[in-house]
Amino acid sequence: MAKLLQPPPKFLPEEWHIANKNQYHRAEAQRSRSERLVAESQRLVDEIEKTTRKSQSDVNKKLEQRLEEVRFWKKELDDKLEQLVCTTEDLLTYQTRLQNALESLKEPLHITQMCLEYRLGQRHVDRPPAHLAADRPPPLGRDKRIGIDLVHDEVEQELLKEAEVIHGVMALLTRTLDEVTEQIRLNRSAKYNLEKDLKDKFVALTIDDVCFSLNNNSPGIYYSDSVVRVEPHSVSLEDWLDFSNTNVEKANRQRNNSLALKALVDRILSQTADDLRRQCDMVDTAFQMGLKETKAARDQLAAHLAKVMEEIACQEKNMTVLEKAILDQEGPAKVAHTRLETRTRRPNVELCRDVAQYRLVKEVGEIAQNVGRLKEALAQAQVELKGLNRRQLALQEEVQVKENTIYIDEVLCTHMRKSIPLRDGGDQGQWAGGLRPDTIC
Repeated sequence: MAKLLQPPPKFLPEEWHIANKNQYHRAEAQRSRSERLVAESQRLVDEIEKTTRKSQSDVNKKLEQRLEEVRFWKKELDDKLEQLVCTTEDLLTYQTRLQNALESLKEPLHITQMCLEYRLGQRHVDRPPAHLAADRPPPLGRDKRIGIDLVHDEVEQELLKEAEVIHGVMALLTRTLDEVTEQIRLNRSAKYNLEKDLKDKFVALTIDDVCFSLNNNSPGIYYSDSVVRVEPHSVSLEDWLDFSNTNVEKANRQRNNSLALKALVDRILSQTADDLRRQCDMVDTAFQMGLKETKAARDQLAAHLAKVMEEIACQEKNMTVLEKAILDQEGPAKVAHTRLETRTRRPNVELCRDVAQYRLVKEVGEIAQNVGRLKEALAQAQVELKGLNRRQLALQEEVQVKENTIYIDEVLCTHMRKSIPLRDGGDQGQWAGGLRPDTIC
């Protein structure tokens, strides 16, 4: 207890001065360190602020560059999409043209087949087209060629060739239509890729534009956890460029293929129209030449028929003359026979074989011989008359065969073929060899 109440220790003046100096030195050192820290902190703040501003400026520049790059590719995709859409619309028009061309070939093919059925001797059970029925004359009881006129002539050859040409054109147009349809599908696939890419780029452009517009004073800025990470589905810049470039190249390729296909369709439609028009003209010319030849044969047959009928009349007149001549010999024969019979009643020696008797006997023989000759001539005339009658029937039948052929070629076939639109672009349909004008450029 006594120890606790001891007075505090006393220090010497020197110790007091040393203690004060130590406090001065420690305070000065502490203040120096503090001043250095304040200066260093200010320098650090300035440096970080400058670095942050530079970094943010660089980010803004990169975002701006990115926006420009995305806008560039978006414009490229927009241009390719517009071109592809226009090309696809053109192909749809060409598809319609090809479909119309195929449809327009059905009537010429049907007419060609009907002409062949008429001319090949096969009965055509179908009724004629409505626009032909009103103008069609009464039939001759048969709608086919008959007899010797069932000939494989030039008309039939050209008709068969026309049917072959039309079938070939239809097959070619069908294949071309399939190619156009497939190209339209490929264009739509490329269009889908472009639209999807454009949609993604529009969203990316909107997002980056918002990011570019943000600043330190923008409302709605915030901290986000785990923001500095690599998304698992993200791609590299090279992959991004390759993706858009692939879409553009695919669109270019399909557009170029479409342009080449359009040119091909134009050439095919033009060439097939020329082929059909040329073959149609060949058939028409063959019909005209065939009709001219058939009419000439009919006229010659008719001329021979007239001569035969005239000869029949002459032969009938000749037979009448011969029959009258035979009848006219009955009187002289009876007179001669009566004289001879009467002279046999002469008495005794008066029953003499005198000159008169011999002459009467000779006269009877002459009359019998002349009657025989007349009868022989009459028999020959009857044979000739029968031959002339048979020839008349044969010529009449042949004329009917020619008339039937002319009816088939001129009335049925040629009349039907007039419904094929004019080849020279006239008012009747204005097709070109069976192809409508909207199918030809």
